[in-house]
Amino acid sequence: MSNKMMNCKNCQAALPNLLFDPAAPGNAAARAHVATCADCARELAAFQATASLLDLWQTPEISPYFDQKLAVRLREEQAAPAPGWFERIKTRLLLNTGRQFRPALAGVMALLLIAGGGTFGITTFQQRTQPVQASATVNDLQILDKNEQALQQMDQLLQDAANTDTDTQGNSLPQS
Repeated sequence: MSNKMMNCKNCQAALPNLLFDPAAPGNAAARAHVATCADCARELAAFQATASLLDLWQTPEISPYFDQKLAVRLREEQAAPAPGWFERIKTRLLLNTGRQFRPALAGVMALLLIAGGGTFGITTFQQRTQPVQASATVNDLQILDKNEQALQQMDQLLQDAANTDTDTQGNSLPQS
């Protein structure tokens, strides 16, 4: 880093190295930057204050009976009956991060989407296949049309019957 120009971002990354080994040759550019930049100097001072507080901290004394108490608790846990499946599931749900359930949750969501889409498709298909009910006016017009066709057919039959009657009496058939 000494051959490059040191900026605040690079200096922030080099501050832990500067804190623990300030005389190292690789920290020369960081030392020069801290000497000229007030923000980086304050950051280094905060790191030094935190490190000095950590140096003053002392670990609490371990209880003289810690090993014996631990051994008793281990024996109690080993002697306890194995938990049932419900208790194991409850413990797993309470103490895990839920990462192993993500694939199962994604599968359930996919099934719900498929079932919902299938239900929607079936209902729209059923709506299309139902016949359209005609109004009363359309029904009346269809009946009149059928009556008109029936009357035309009756007239045609009557004319045919009249023509056959004239044939049996010996008259000539009219040319149409």
